Amino acid sequence: MAQEITPARQSARFAFHGPNAGYILELYDRYLSDPASVDAETRAFFAEWTPPPIGGNGAATAAPAAAPAADVSKILAAANYAQNIRIYGHLAASIAPVAPPRPPAAELNQQRYGLTDADLERLPAQVVDGPLVSQSRNAREAIEQLREIYSGAIGYEFDHVQDVEQRNWLRDAAESGAFHQPLDAEQKKALLNRLTEVEAFEKFLHTTYLGAKRFSVEGTDAVVPMLDVVAGDAARNGIHEIFIGMAHRGRLNVLAHVLGKPYEAIFSEFEHGPRSGVSQTDTSDVGWTGDVKYHLGLRREAGPGSGTRVDVPVIMAPNPSHLEFVDPVVEGMARASQEGRDNPGLPTHDPMGALPILIHGDAAFPGQGIVAETLNLSGLTGYTTGGTIHIITNNQIGYTTLPDDSRSTLYASDLAKGFEIPIVHVNADDAAACLEVARLAIAYRNRFKHDFLIDLIGYRRWGHNEGDEPTFTQPEMYARITQHPTARAIWAQELEDSGVIGAGEGDQVLAAAIDRLQQIREGASREKPTADDHHALTSLQPADIETAVSSGVLHQINNALHTFPENFTLNPKLKRQLERRKAALDTDGAIDWALAESLAFGSILMEGTPIRLTGQDAQRGTFSQRHLVLHDPDHGSTFTALQSLPDAAAFAVWNSPLSESAALGYEYGYSVYAPETLILWEGQFGDFANGGQVIIDQFIAAGQAKWRQTSGMVLLLPHGYEGQGPEHSSGRLERYLQLCADRNMRVANCTTAAQYFHLLRRQAL
Repeated sequence: MAQEITPARQSARFAFHGPNAGYILELYDRYLSDPASVDAETRAFFAEWTPPPIGGNGAATAAPAAAPAADVSKILAAANYAQNIRIYGHLAASIAPVAPPRPPAAELNQQRYGLTDADLERLPAQVVDGPLVSQSRNAREAIEQLREIYSGAIGYEFDHVQDVEQRNWLRDAAESGAFHQPLDAEQKKALLNRLTEVEAFEKFLHTTYLGAKRFSVEGTDAVVPMLDVVAGDAARNGIHEIFIGMAHRGRLNVLAHVLGKPYEAIFSEFEHGPRSGVSQTDTSDVGWTGDVKYHLGLRREAGPGSGTRVDVPVIMAPNPSHLEFVDPVVEGMARASQEGRDNPGLPTHDPMGALPILIHGDAAFPGQGIVAETLNLSGLTGYTTGGTIHIITNNQIGYTTLPDDSRSTLYASDLAKGFEIPIVHVNADDAAACLEVARLAIAYRNRFKHDFLIDLIGYRRWGHNEGDEPTFTQPEMYARITQHPTARAIWAQELEDSGVIGAGEGDQVLAAAIDRLQQIREGASREKPTADDHHALTSLQPADIETAVSSGVLHQINNALHTFPENFTLNPKLKRQLERRKAALDTDGAIDWALAESLAFGSILMEGTPIRLTGQDAQRGTFSQRHLVLHDPDHGSTFTALQSLPDAAAFAVWNSPLSESAALGYEYGYSVYAPETLILWEGQFGDFANGGQVIIDQFIAAGQAKWRQTSGMVLLLPHGYEGQGPEHSSGRLERYLQLCADRNMRVANCTTAAQYFHLLRRQAL
C-alpha cells in the first residue's frame, strides 16, 4: 500500500533556531520590504521559505542577536546545494544500461558550494527541507539521502512543472518513498515469473522462427510488469477501459502478456500469415488484406481480478509503420469512451472513464512532429483525456542512428517539458525501480488528471528487426550488449543472493517456460488452421436510406435554431444574417449552405444520433458562414442553439488547434470507438488535409482492409481547388478517388446546399 502524501507533509518548511533564526528573520524582513535589497541566492531561498511559527501567546518569538554572516552563507549554500540535487540529480543517476559513464555534473559538486562534510554536519536537517528532515540528524545525512534518491536508478525531472501543488507533490513522492514498496518473497517471485514469461517468449520466437521479424522487447522487458501495475491500479480506481497505442517494438509481447492474446494465435501468424490459412494479399473477404502481425491490435475483455489479469477491458489500437501516428488515434478513442452522448447539450465528460497509455520509441518521440501535436491536445477542453501515461521504451538507438544524430536534446523525453509533463528516467535493468515509477505515474495521473512520462532506458538486444546486423554500425555498443545479462537474469541473481530462490532456480524456471511454449506450438500445429472471425465485418453494401425530412420538422428545427436566451445579445453585424435564415423556410428565399448544414445537424440530433464537429475555426466557420456558437458582445457569454434542441442527442463543436495530423487522427479514433456518432472534421481550406495525409492513407482509407476497422467520419474540405493560386489549389479530388476501393469511402463534390443536406443525413443514418 502506497504511503499517503498528506498536505501537512507537503508543507514542511525550514525551522532555524537561536542566532541563525534571528539573522534569517532580519533578512526576511528586508526581503519583504524590498526583494532587491538581498542577493539573488537569498531571494531564491526566501521564495521557498516560510518564517517560524509565532509563539503560543500570539506574539512572534523575540529574535536573539544576529549571527555572523558566515553562518547564513553556509545555510544558503546548503539549501542551494539540496535544491540543485533535486533539479540536476538525474545527471548522475545510474539510468542507462550498457552506456558509457556520463561526465560528472558541476551542479552536484559539493565543493562548488564551499561546503565541507563538517559544515553540513553542523547545520540542521531543516536546511534541506522536505520529508527527509525527520529521518536525518543533520544536513549531511539529509544530503546523502537526497543523492541516493535523485541519483540512483531513477532520475527525476519535474522542476519545469509550474504548478506549485503538483511540484511539491512530486517532490514529496520521490523523497518520502511513498511508492517505493518493498516486495515480500512471494511478490519477488511473481515479478521473476513475469520477467521470465517475457524473456522466454522472445527466446522461443528467436530460435523457432529464425530470421522472422518480431521487433523484440528484449532490453526493455520491464515494460510488461510496469503495464501490469498501471492497469491494476487503474482498475482499482474505477477506470472502465484502458487504451494502448504503440509501434512495433515489443508489440507482440504486450499483446501476449498484457492483453492476453493466446500464444497459439501468435504462433499461427508466424506460420500462416496474419489470418490462418489466408494470404496477406488475399482480397476475397470484403476487402480484408490483413497486415503484418506486429501492426495488429486486440481488445481484451475484463477478466477475474486475480494474478496478472485485471478487471478492466484493455484495447490496443492497430498501428501502421508510421510509428507515432497512432498517438492521437488512441487519445480520440479514450475521449469517446469517457463521454456520454445520449442527452441534449454538450456531452458529459468523465476523465476517469478511460486511461490512454502511449508507448513511444526513443528516436520517434522527438523525431516525429505528430508527437508534439498530440501533446498539445492534452490540455485543450475539447480534446483532453484527463492525463495519458507515456512510456518511452528507450533503446538508445533508432534503427542504426545514435542519439547524437537523431535529436538536439539531452534526453529523448525533453519535448515533454514544454507541456509541463513530469518526467522520470528509470534503469530498465532495475525491475523494482520500474514498478515504483509505474505506481508514481498512475497516482499522479489519477490525482491531477495530467500527463506523466516514464523514460524507460534500456537497450535493444538484437538489430532493428532481428534479421538486421547491428555490429555493422554499432560494434562497441553491441559488444557490451552481447555480454550484458537480461533484466530477468539480474533480478533472479538478486533473489538468489538474498535467499529468496535457490541457486540456479531462475534458469530452471526459464527453461520450463520455454518448454511450455514448445508444447503449445506443437499442439497448435496439429490443428487445422481456420479463418479468424474475431474481427468479422458486416457487409458494406450500400443501403437505401430515407434522407428527406418533413416541412413541419424543418420549421421546428429552424425556429429552435433562431431562438435565443432572454438576456442574450446578438452581435449587431450578425442580426440581419440570422433573421434572413430564420425567414428562409417561410419565403421563396434560398436556403444557404450553412443553414442547410444546421438543419441537417438538427434533424440528425433529434433522431438520436450525436454529433461531434471539429476543425480549424469550426465554430464560426472559416468563411464566417456557420456561426454555430454565438458570442454575446456585452457579457462574453456563448450560446449554441444545437445544444438546446428538445429530446435530442448531444452536440459538440470545437475549434481545433492549428494541426491536421493529430486533429484528424483524434477524430478518426473517436469515430472508431463511437460508430453511432456522426464525426466531422473540417479543414480550413480543403487542401489543408494534405497535412494529415498519413492519417487519410493509413487509417481512414486502409483501416478496413488491413485491420477490419471501420470509420464513418466525414472530412469537410471546402474550397480546395478553386484557382486561388497554387497554395489553395491542391485539394485534388483525384487524390481521394485513387484511395477508393471496396466501398471504403465516398467522395462527393457537392454543387448545391440540398446535396450537402442529404449527404450529411445519409452518412449519419
